[in-house]
Amino acid sequence: MITSAFEYHRPSDLAGALSVLEEHGDDARVIAGGHSLIPMMKLRMADVPHLIDLQDIADLKGITITGGIVTIGAMTTQHELINNEALAAAAPIIHEASLQIADPQVRYMGTIGGNVANGDPGNDMPGLMQCLDASFTLVGPDGTRSVKARDFYEAAYMTEREDGEILTHISFTAVEAGFAYEKQKRKIGDYATAACAVLITKEGDKISSASVAMTNLSDVPVLSEAAGAALVGTSCDAAAMKAAVAAALEDIDPTEDNRGPVEFKMHVAGIIISRAIARAWSRA
Repeated sequence: MITSAFEYHRPSDLAGALSVLEEHGDDARVIAGGHSLIPMMKLRMADVPHLIDLQDIADLKGITITGGIVTIGAMTTQHELINNEALAAAAPIIHEASLQIADPQVRYMGTIGGNVANGDPGNDMPGLMQCLDASFTLVGPDGTRSVKARDFYEAAYMTEREDGEILTHISFTAVEAGFAYEKQKRKIGDYATAACAVLITKEGDKISSASVAMTNLSDVPVLSEAAGAALVGTSCDAAAMKAAVAAALEDIDPTEDNRGPVEFKMHVAGIIISRAIARAWSRA
């Protein structure tokens, strides 16, 4: 289908984008890569009289790593995440996850900011950002604030972002850890049936910290603190693995859809979580 009529804005700076948002209120929406909003507009499921394209705002692009802090501009594409060598060294889990998002055509346009900002439970980056304990920088008419990824998601497509705010940057502390992002999907380009991000650090032969987060297994990304706690202090033996997977499964709430019934999703989730933990431990 064809979208309803809209006015197209392409500001060159953040102030210009915020000004258009403030002027038109609920009639305006920002667009990053467009993979979520444009299909909704074409299906007439979203009516956007004023569309604000962020492509020309240079301050929203780029990757910097300073003093162990990684900062990624919201308009940085998945393709750029994959091909940034410094980021791959500091946070290789992002490289691994980005390669599993959709297909090359989508990754050339899809942005990390768009992936985390709209609260789609099927997107890969929200759970990954919770695993990394990342923070999101939000800029709006009342100034700048920071929100933890672990506090950002309220329900499907509902987040802590206020009307009139734009998510500008994502930041986290780089940690040397074993990592894995495991994902099961029906075909290339599809959302995950189940996906899991894991980070593990160890001292000697024991796990000293563990972070386990899951994608598309509830209406929000799920960080399972209980799963991480079940691994800490162990050598990731079979009993610890079983306990961690059981704890993670207790924290999710999948729903039946065209990717399968709840029982199937729980089964797949258990396998994916086990694989992610085992791979992260092997790399720790």
